[in-house]
Amino acid sequence: MNDQLGSLDVSRETIERLKHYEALLLKWNSKINLVSRATLDQIWERHILDSAQIFRKSDQQTTSWLDIGSGGGFPGMVLAILSKQLAPDRMITLVESDQRKCAFLRTVARETECKVQILSERVEKLIPINADVLTARALADLSKLLEFANLHLSRDGTCLFLKGANWKKEVQAAQDSWRFDYEAIKSETSDEAVILRINGIEHV
Repeated sequence: MNDQLGSLDVSRETIERLKHYEALLLKWNSKINLVSRATLDQIWERHILDSAQIFRKSDQQTTSWLDIGSGGGFPGMVLAILSKQLAPDRMITLVESDQRKCAFLRTVARETECKVQILSERVEKLIPINADVLTARALADLSKLLEFANLHLSRDGTCLFLKGANWKKEVQAAQDSWRFDYEAIKSETSDEAVILRINGIEHV
């Protein structure tokens, strides 16, 4: 079963939790738009595996993790399910302003027995979280994400952002207003996508 998550060595129980999450997503997606219907037959590859790859890009000792614009739970809920086995002391906070999506996320958290906090609020209105790691997927362009990171990331924290084919243009645009160090890590699920690992964020 482990080969379904690449090099992550996970238990059968973790795989079953992820499959249960997948089943809940299919059930709820007919009522609320959690993911594009065009990707429903590729949930594992397009969404779960895409999210899971972020897990290996962070310090495994990280205890405070913030996922913003969580939507249907990617990557935050996938990371929470993986952390239940692989990083049990970690607290992952998911931020999502849509109440219906929060209801879905709370259902997944309850039924997979994950340690996760779900905040139904707009990111910019939150009291600063001071997270060690901040993640986002398909939420906003990089300039906007760095605004959010500047609010909620600890001084030595790290951002991990899933970005598509236009990532270079987003980096260039963001550098007009922000100074930061970054590494573009090739995505394991798309030839055009990357994970941007970002540190040292300062407003210019």
